[in-house]
Amino acid sequence: MARPIWTGTLSFGLLNIPVSLMSGERRVDISFRMLDSRDRKPIRFERVNADTGEEVPWKDIVKAFEYDKGSYVVVEKEDIASAAPQTHDTVDVEAFVARDEIGLRYFEKPYVLVPGRKAEKGYVLLRETLKSTGTAGIARVVIRTREYLCAVVPEDDALVLLMLRYPQELIDPEEYKLPTGKESDYRISSREIDMAKDLIASMTVPWKPDAYHDEFRQRLEAIIRKRIKAKGATTRIAEEGTEEVEGASTNVVDFMALLQQSLDSKRRTPPKKRTATRKSTTKSAAKAKKAASTSKPARKTTQR
Repeated sequence: MARPIWTGTLSFGLLNIPVSLMSGERRVDISFRMLDSRDRKPIRFERVNADTGEEVPWKDIVKAFEYDKGSYVVVEKEDIASAAPQTHDTVDVEAFVARDEIGLRYFEKPYVLVPGRKAEKGYVLLRETLKSTGTAGIARVVIRTREYLCAVVPEDDALVLLMLRYPQELIDPEEYKLPTGKESDYRISSREIDMAKDLIASMTVPWKPDAYHDEFRQRLEAIIRKRIKAKGATTRIAEEGTEEVEGASTNVVDFMALLQQSLDSKRRTPPKKRTATRKSTTKSAAKAKKAASTSKPARKTTQR
């Protein structure tokens, strides 16, 4: 079974849902090794000094930023650590937006959020609410040392975390020479538009992703299998571990109380004030969760 990339909590308002972040994609590219054509031995790439040609051991390698041609400033490990965000165990939803307002160019990489033990109620509550409202949760998550912008969206039975690109990472299409204006500016007739619509209608089918395959990869695999068979070579396939990874557990809490407190507190703040208020909101969330876990259980009539 696949191992989680990250384990923590999905937080919105005063609710905290233990989750594991699992990969939402599978790499299927065929990778190649570089060999010496003379004796078919693997080629090793070495780290060498550009001036002396001597190999440099890892312990003597430092990171640097080239701020001008040939001019570098060394960035120490401590510098990188000091710039890294402190929160590593929370997908902190800051706001909810209409899902169709997020431009396609912002989406980058998918992950699947898997609920921890006894966290199904909060997971389903958020999933179904996002479905019914057509919204996505805009959040931040820290993986290793980098903070990512992401969107939490429902898909069938899953909550999917989609990594988002920051605006600075996108190139404005206006930087390219694109045709602007109306179709009449390009002498496109109404008849041509109607014919194009008819063509699209004739080619429109239900979306079935399983019907599409990487044909180049399939043909290349066939060539590789043929070469292996011709040479009588054998292959070894390493089996992946089957150890099951259990999610984090959580105590049963009064969701109605936490939702009401979240609404009453109106804790959502504009992005500019986010850094200054994060510590205070984290403390209030911890107090509310502690109070909810020690309060008397709600009557069964309220658990519909």
